[in-house]
Amino acid sequence: MADEKECGVCGAGVRGLGWFLAGLGLGAVVGVLYAPKAGKETREDLLNCACEAKDKATDLIEEAKDKANDLIEEGKKKAAELVEKGQEFYEKGHSQWTQYVEKGKGLISEQQAKVGAAVEAGKEAYVKTTAE
Repeated sequence: MADEKECGVCGAGVRGLGWFLAGLGLGAVVGVLYAPKAGKETREDLLNCACEAKDKATDLIEEAKDKANDLIEEGKKKAAELVEKGQEFYEKGHSQWTQYVEKGKGLISEQQAKVGAAVEAGKEAYVKTTAE
């Protein structure tokens, strides 16, 4: 039964929990039926066993709820940590990108100045050669 879901509380399979409770009840019934007691005592014993089984099931349910809540809180903490790390990476990347953009703008301005100077030098050279 490779696809059987496991109980988060005790690691047993979900079906295993059902079989455990069924076995608990059946064992109590068989034990009471074979005990040498009067009918009234037997009924009382059966009622007590049923109440004990109900209490045990309630306890198991509460344990499972507590475990589930613990896991949910742990998941929330992990998610918050991951969101925080993601925000840090985003901010670092954004900062680096801004630096690269500013550096690029500076390079463009520098190149524009050089090209402008080259154009002016070319104009002056043309004017000198055509004037002579």
